[in-house]
Amino acid sequence: MKIHFSKYHGLGNDYLVIDPNVEDINLTPDAIRLICHRNFGVGSDGILYGPLGSKDLPQVRIFNPDGSEAEKSGNGLRIFAKYLFENKYARTKNFKIKTLGGIVDVNILDNTANNIRINMGKVTFVSTEIPVAGNKREVVNETLVVNKAKYSVTCVSIGNPHCVIPMAEVSEEKARELGPLIENHKMFPKRINVQLLKVLDRNNIEIRIWERGAGYTLASGSSSCAAAAAAYKLGLVGNRVNVKMPGGTLLVEIAKDREIFMTGAVKGVCEGSFHKDLRKKLKSTDSV
Repeated sequence: MKIHFSKYHGLGNDYLVIDPNVEDINLTPDAIRLICHRNFGVGSDGILYGPLGSKDLPQVRIFNPDGSEAEKSGNGLRIFAKYLFENKYARTKNFKIKTLGGIVDVNILDNTANNIRINMGKVTFVSTEIPVAGNKREVVNETLVVNKAKYSVTCVSIGNPHCVIPMAEVSEEKARELGPLIENHKMFPKRINVQLLKVLDRNNIEIRIWERGAGYTLASGSSSCAAAAAAYKLGLVGNRVNVKMPGGTLLVEIAKDREIFMTGAVKGVCEGSFHKDLRKKLKSTDSV
């Protein structure tokens, strides 16, 4: 059996689409870790498994490279939207996708689905909805102690959890240092994504990202939305923000009803099938 995949990236954040309607696979955590491994597998920041469900409301399951499942991914959703459009699952340029983190609206802005706008849903700062431990409250400009150092954090959910930390300067090194400590901090019962935020001006921010279950990444759609929403909540930016990351820039727009819209590029990379040696390895983990 040949297991087919399509590889795309959104600003360097790359995913494999595995379509169960072409060839199905049992995506156990061991299988996911092997497939995503950049030396022993195909290599990616995650797997998009779908479409599942009805033609009118296709569903995608989003897997991190550590084998865990994510509720939502901004780059992943733009990639999956391009896949649906290119493979005729989507009959128009405007459609919906179902995720664990809710249903999102997709608007394809060109004829090749290289530029896509997505309504990521409503943002919340309420602790029980993120979740963050402690009494129910909005987690805005709170102090978080990490290795005896104090950081001012704002926590957000856009269907998945985020911890945003404003800083004078941000770097990959700092994200790699703080990311795993904050991701697994006792304050976050379901772990959390981390964004180090530098405000450039009222319309531009810069972030470095540590993703829950994935580690340091060049870009993230949901992280961009979370960081822009936090900066807006803190009064540091307006409601239309360019989010700059090592992989590129996304536009985030914040509506009055707290809905977040994200616009950015998607590019295809390659298509192929797993070599028989990899398929054999997957079988040895009882994953196929």
